[in-house]
Amino acid sequence: MLNRNAEALCWIGRYMERTENHARFVDVLYHLQQLQPREAVDDRLRSEVDNAGKWALVVGAIGDRKEFESAYDGYYEDDVLQYVTMDRANPNSMLSCVSAARANLRTLREKLPGELWDALNGMYLWLRERQEDGWRKEAPHAFFRQMKDWASLFQGYSQSVMPRENEWRFLECGRYLERMENTLRILQAVRGWVPGGGWHEPEAYPYLQAVLRSISGYDSFRRYHADGLGVDAIMEFVLLNAAFPRSVQYSLRKMDAHLSLLEAQEPAMRARRDKLLRSSARVLADLACLERDDLLLDRDGRIVAHLLEQSRQLGAAMEAAFFRLGEATA
Repeated sequence: MLNRNAEALCWIGRYMERTENHARFVDVLYHLQQLQPREAVDDRLRSEVDNAGKWALVVGAIGDRKEFESAYDGYYEDDVLQYVTMDRANPNSMLSCVSAARANLRTLREKLPGELWDALNGMYLWLRERQEDGWRKEAPHAFFRQMKDWASLFQGYSQSVMPRENEWRFLECGRYLERMENTLRILQAVRGWVPGGGWHEPEAYPYLQAVLRSISGYDSFRRYHADGLGVDAIMEFVLLNAAFPRSVQYSLRKMDAHLSLLEAQEPAMRARRDKLLRSSARVLADLACLERDDLLLDRDGRIVAHLLEQSRQLGAAMEAAFFRLGEATA
């Protein structure tokens, strides 16, 4: 397989997962807004400052603050939503991600099942119509739910019709790497919304509930912890549960499994794959050493920040191993 095809497939997986996670993340913020206490008229200015700081966290989790500040006047809700959904100047907006995934898929149409193109192209055209007609005319929850449904349709086709060969495994590697990173980003950003700024504040529990809902994990969590709904139990579930498909540990294990099954006929490619697997194994070992007490003691969010940095390093290592062969061997 050509390295440019492998790169295109990995980024299709990442872009589609990123689009879905953005929709989940922004959707849950509307739920979080309902948790905010009503401010008195005298406190309106302070409330506006607080809200600006919270929307700044959204931009920091999804995009680039310097880019945003150069294009918009301030961290207002409407501007932030435009930036993360329809702003083509933002490479991480939903429209940009879907457009980039479509462009990559178009170069591989002859090599992949036609259902993938039909689903992704349909999603792109639907999104373009909303861009032209004004997507805010719809209820935000309905819009973001439809975005999640489109992404799920694409994922369903990839699961049901793609042969289990290297093409599918690169697509899945990108998807699970992105899922791991985005789950961590959601945890990090929502933590900043908690009054007092930490998971161990008394007000933190409803915010962690919102995190569970953003990753569709609330019902599954209740199956495991029907009688114990503490902060530590929620953090343990989101980070360490081995069976829930959107937990950090599950995502990393799936990415590691797909990496190990990549068919590498050339010795150089096998060596690069094995080096990447060793990097993945180190992150898995860090997760295996974590216990609930560690999560309780981590009042500064260092564990999530460390895991997020490790996921970025894995992405860079994958890029160096498979997609920039000339640079890697220079």
